[in-house]
Amino acid sequence: MGFAVAIDGPAASGKGTLARRIADTYGFHHLDTGLTYRAVANALLDAGAPLDDEEQAAAVAASLDFADLDRSVLSAHKIGEAASMVAVMPAVRAALVDAQRRFAAREPGAVLDGRDIGTVVCPDAPVKLFVTASPDIRAHRRFAEIEAAGNATSYDVVLDDLKKRDARDMRRADSPLRPSEDAHLLDTSEMDIEAAFLAAKRLIDAAYGAGNKT
Repeated sequence: MGFAVAIDGPAASGKGTLARRIADTYGFHHLDTGLTYRAVANALLDAGAPLDDEEQAAAVAASLDFADLDRSVLSAHKIGEAASMVAVMPAVRAALVDAQRRFAAREPGAVLDGRDIGTVVCPDAPVKLFVTASPDIRAHRRFAEIEAAGNATSYDVVLDDLKKRDARDMRRADSPLRPSEDAHLLDTSEMDIEAAFLAAKRLIDAAYGAGNKT
């Protein structure tokens, strides 16, 4: 069984950037679990299927190949909105969580980021991080990403979308967004990626063992 690092947090908190940095540093596998939900939503959109068809969504989730996740395609705003609807479906979550747990067991280790990694997917992970930031900071980050990609939007629209997604994630009955009791909190509101990474690295090194330090 590999060494798992569980990273949770709301959208645009910096958890994905941090997760990729950790995976690259330690030679671990990385999975952005949000992309798995986006892939299910994208398949439904491509098929013209209703986003509230839980049976069809669960079938897509059960057959999903994580090797085919394309961030450049799945990062589209409309897919993100659809994914937040699909993600509340218990049958979809059950299918994807099973696959995510198998991924987390890969050798020599795996870094998974999402919204229920430390609480549901990897409750026994030796390192759990909850990465957060203020809504305003997160909205500015997401707005900059959207503009950099050449897409038109407004800060107010982005902030409103983030607040709605936060509400859906935190209030859903199945696997709501919340830090696990033993998660280490990293507030990146005024912390750059280097500072966040160094804080995380100290925790990982302590748990992973001196012989595996990078």
